[in-house]
Parts: sequence; C-alpha cells; structure tokens
Amino acid sequence: MTSPDAFRTAMSAFASGVTVVTTMDEGGKPYGFTATSFCSVSLSPPLLLVCLAQSARCYPVFASCGRFAVSMLRDGQDEVALRFADTRADKFGAGVATQTPAGLPIVDSALCGIECSIQDRYDAGDHMLLLGRVDWVHFHSGDPLIYFNRAFHRLGSVRS
Repeated sequence: MTSPDAFRTAMSAFASGVTVVTTMDEGGKPYGFTATSFCSVSLSPPLLLVCLAQSARCYPVFASCGRFAVSMLRDGQDEVALRFADTRADKFGAGVATQTPAGLPIVDSALCGIECSIQDRYDAGDHMLLLGRVDWVHFHSGDPLIYFNRAFHRLGSVRS
C-alpha cells in the first residue's frame, strides 16, 4: 500500500487551479475553506464537485448546508488562499467577500464565482464529496492562481 507521504508527493505533481468554497450556517455565519480538489462533472445539468476533509472545522456546516459557492482565485490572491486554508484566521475580514444573488459569500474580485445548490453528498475515505448543481456564475477577466509542487504559481511560470 502507498504511504500518505508518497501519495501527497504524487498529487503535488498535478497542477490545479485554487478555489475558496463558502457557505453560511443557519444563523447566517459564513464558513469557508481553500480547495484544489474541484472539477466540473456535467454540462446538462451543470454540476460540479468539490472535496472537503472530514477533519475540517467547517465540515459540520457543509455536511448540512443546502447551498455553497465556489470562488476561482486569480493570480495574486495567494494570501486569500492561505487565509481560507488556515484554521485560525479571520477568513471573512476586511474586503474579502461579496455576495451571490442568494446571499452566499464569494471572494471579491475572484476570477469566477459560482453558486450551487446541493445535489448530493458522498463519503469518500477521509473526505466528503459535495456535488453541486450550478445556479449562477459570474466571471472577471484575468489569470488563474495555480497550485503545483506545493506552491502557488503564475500561469506560464510553472517549473518542476
């Protein structure tokens, strides 16, 4: 069986975009996390998939929410990605979030904001897979934030 460290090293060789996934609890408090485990699933209906560790502090909120939003981060939003990856940070501090039409927080000036309703949830090892039906999208121009070999990169600057 492959060791966790060997698997992490192998996965670090896969370049991906960086997203911040957000929702709100029943009391209106926002929650969010940084994710690179994100992909489109279907065009008809429009579905996407994002993965969340069951050990995450925000896991209980995402395990019961009816909606979530995804912000695709742009080049230069490294600090936002790190803020939402940090368990202690004030993730929604000054100027980080704006709102979707349904009132969910998304990262201000992200490359793309997507609002989803929960289609389904699946347990997968130590993660939960969130399958979302896309209800709204908003685009800005720019280049994506790329994560490769355990570091952030600019598109076109990735080197092994």
